[in-house]
Amino acid sequence: MSDAITRAYELLDCQDRAGAMACLRSAEGAEAAGLLGELLLEDGQAADAAEALSQALAADPGHTPWHRALVTALMAAGRREAALLACRALLTRQPGDAAGQASMARLTLDAGDREAALAHAREARFLAPADLSIMTATALVLVDADEALAAVEMLDAALRHAHPADPAQPAGWVALGRAWQHLGEPEKAAKAWQAALDLDEADPAGAAPLLAGLAEAGRQTSLPPAFVRALFDTYADRFDRELVGKLRYDAPQALRQLLLDQQVPAGGRVLDAGCGTGLAGVAVRDRADYLAGFDLSPRMVEKAQARAVYDALWVGELVDSMAARPDAFDLVLAADVLVYVGDLHPVMAAASVTLRPGGRFAFTCERAQGDGFALHEGRRFAHGEAHIKQTVQAAGLTLVHLAPHSTRIDRGNPVPGWIVLTRKPA
Repeated sequence: MSDAITRAYELLDCQDRAGAMACLRSAEGAEAAGLLGELLLEDGQAADAAEALSQALAADPGHTPWHRALVTALMAAGRREAALLACRALLTRQPGDAAGQASMARLTLDAGDREAALAHAREARFLAPADLSIMTATALVLVDADEALAAVEMLDAALRHAHPADPAQPAGWVALGRAWQHLGEPEKAAKAWQAALDLDEADPAGAAPLLAGLAEAGRQTSLPPAFVRALFDTYADRFDRELVGKLRYDAPQALRQLLLDQQVPAGGRVLDAGCGTGLAGVAVRDRADYLAGFDLSPRMVEKAQARAVYDALWVGELVDSMAARPDAFDLVLAADVLVYVGDLHPVMAAASVTLRPGGRFAFTCERAQGDGFALHEGRRFAHGEAHIKQTVQAAGLTLVHLAPHSTRIDRGNPVPGWIVLTRKPA
C-alpha cells in the first residue's frame, strides 16, 4: 500500500474526509482512484465518482467492487447506456455477481425489456437471498414490472431473516410497502412504512411522505391491475374447478341466455373481455363468426388458449384493450369482470368505442344497496342500479335490459348481482 493510501486511511479514521479525498486526488495509481471513486459515490457525487472509478478500472480491470461501484455511479448520474455497458462488462467477468444481476434487472427494465429484467431479477434472488440490500433493489424492479406479489414474498422472507442491526432494513420495509400498495393493500403498505419509521426516525428511506400520501389517496375506484393479475395467475390452475364446482358460477350461461331472450342476432365479431380460462368463449363460440378474448392474467390466457375456441387472444387491461380497438366488435361480453372495477365510467366509454354502431355490451356484476359503488370485504366491487344507468347513458349507450341475477354463491347464499345488456345506437 502506498504512503498516500495509508495517509488517506489515517485521515478517514480521524473523521477528516475532505483531507483524505485531497490526499487521494494528489496520489497516483488504481487503488487511490478506486478509493476516491467509492468515497465520492458515498457523498452523492456520482459523475465525479464514475470518472475516478473508470480511471481505476483502466489500470486494474479485474477489480469487481470497482465495477459494481461504477455501475451504481453511472446509474445515479443518469447515464443509463454507459451503465448498461458497464454492467454487461461486470457480468461477463462475474456472471454470478448478485449485485450486478440486480443492477442489470433495473437497467433492462428501464430500457423496456421486461422479460430480460425478470430473468436477471430471478438470478439475483437465487444468488443472494439473504442480502437484504440486493433483495430490496430486486423487489423494486419486480414492483415496477407488475410482479408485486413476487416482491412481497421475497421481501417478507428477507426481512424476517435480516439481522436486527442491518442498515438496509428501513429501505426494505419501504420497498415492501410499495409492493403492498401496488397490490391495492393500503393498510399493509402503511404498516410496512411505519415499521421503517420505527427503525429509524431520521427516515433515510423516505417512509413518511409515502404514509402522508396514502392518507390523502381517498376512496379506491378500481382494484390495481397488479392485484387482479396476481390473484388470477395464482388462481388459474384451480379456477374452473372451484368457481363452477364450488361456487356454482353461471355467468357465461346466463349471458348466453340473455342474448337469446333479447333476440340478439348471432354471428359477427365478438369480444370476450376479461376472458379468464375461456368459459364465456365456450358458451358463445357458436354465436360468433370471429371470437377474440383478452385477460390481465397471462396464466388465464394460457388456459383459454388451450380450449382452442378463440380466433385471437392477448394479455391486456380492460379499458385499454377495448379503447385501442375502435368500431371493431358487434358484441362485447364481460362475465363477472366488472366486480374488479369501481367507477364504471371508463369501462362503459371504452365499450362504446370498441362497439360498432348497433353493437351490444352484455355483462354481469354484483349488486350494491345504494346508488353508487362499494368495495366490500371480499375485495370485489358492487354497483348500484343508479350508477349503472348513469354510466351507460354517459357513454352514449342505450340500456336494453337490467335485472337482478346472482352468478355464484358465497357461504351457501346467492351473491346479489345484476345482468345487463346495452346497445350502441346504429
